[in-house]
Amino acid sequence: MLSNIRIVLVQTFHPGNIGAAARAMKTMGLTNLVLVNPRCFPDEEATRLAAGATDVLENARVVTSLEDAVQDCVQVVGASARLRSLPLPHFDEPDEMVQQVILNATDAPVALVFGRERSGLTNDEIRCCTHQVSIPANPEYGILNLSQAVQILAYETHRAWRQHDENDFTYQRPLEATPPTREQFIHFQDHLSRLMQQSGFLTQPHARTEEQLQALFARAQPSRKELSLLRGLLSAFEAHLPRQ
Repeated sequence: MLSNIRIVLVQTFHPGNIGAAARAMKTMGLTNLVLVNPRCFPDEEATRLAAGATDVLENARVVTSLEDAVQDCVQVVGASARLRSLPLPHFDEPDEMVQQVILNATDAPVALVFGRERSGLTNDEIRCCTHQVSIPANPEYGILNLSQAVQILAYETHRAWRQHDENDFTYQRPLEATPPTREQFIHFQDHLSRLMQQSGFLTQPHARTEEQLQALFARAQPSRKELSLLRGLLSAFEAHLPRQ
């Protein structure tokens, strides 16, 4: 599904923005990049700012017109900071847009189109689109860098894809730590109690200090390995106590 979602950059002026956009794409699982008449590509600045997403750059396709970039797409969404008078369906919120994009991308290519850094997309280029989308921002300063706009829409796309019933996405999680047995935990508590008494830490027999410390470790739920480290620490302290 994600491989059917194409990011199209039109006449990008700064090659660094191409690299930053590639990085934004790859972090969200998007790899299909098409460049329409970039001023300078390939370029060292693009590679530098891609920061590990050089495979996206290496596989990018360069074409001479937006029509060439999207002619096989069933949906073409133009990202625009300004509302136009053209009668195209307009998404006021990116999350509404990506729900439709994800469904269409199940069976066919779709494109998210971004214009020039300074002037965006022309009216003729908007006419190549089937929809428009705006990114809500501060009305007094709603200017987004090109790669920032790509990152926002790429994130919304990935979020919608994660929530789709047919994907098998799972977060990378640390391996589950093995909890200690009840016997191991009791041995630790006995060791802690013995050391507190031998060290003179417990000076008031009726105080609840020991109880409170045992409750603290119970709440912390240390793993078997962590409990072993704590036992080693207690043993190291115990070795420095005077023999009784």
